[in-house]
Amino acid sequence: MHFLNRGLSQGAMSVVVPVSAVTGVGLSVVCGVLLGDRPTAVAWLGIVLSVPALWMVCGGGTDDGAGVPDGLPASAGVALQYIALAQAGASSGLWPVAAGRVAAVLVLLPAAARNPRRLRLTPVRTLQAVLVGAGAALGLILYLLAAQRQLLAVAVVLASLYPALPVILGPALLHERLSRKQVVGLARAGVATVLLSLG
Repeated sequence: MHFLNRGLSQGAMSVVVPVSAVTGVGLSVVCGVLLGDRPTAVAWLGIVLSVPALWMVCGGGTDDGAGVPDGLPASAGVALQYIALAQAGASSGLWPVAAGRVAAVLVLLPAAARNPRRLRLTPVRTLQAVLVGAGAALGLILYLLAAQRQLLAVAVVLASLYPALPVILGPALLHERLSRKQVVGLARAGVATVLLSLG
């Protein structure tokens, strides 16, 4: 998250997001197969379609590439989190997510201690931070449940298609215009989702 947020703060969203998402998917799928996943031919087709779809939806390749140094470590972190959560058995309940959230807080504490003034938030900002944190935790919980019922390779790809949602909501809520690349990417993402669900 540190590398992802740093890349976003430097205005490299069109590189950082697709690089982290696509590379994270690739690493996770490879690890899933090495750990014993055997996706069906239909699921493999969905995986193959999803990678370029994700890149296109995120607007990949529209920047100068300055965000790649942040996108690659971000993708490694995403893949590590996905793989680790998928190893948790059903009997572990939600403890893997709770442990991950605690670990994240412990990692961030030294930086927070160095800049205590940045932690003084207005009530509105505090509420927003709580909602974002709760949303992230909910997403991880849902992924954990999916990974316990589905192959790691399939669960990771489906979870990684999340950038399509803001791209869809942008025109509906903010009257944004989609590029031709994003429209094609959304169509591919839709097909990939159906194939992964069937596979």
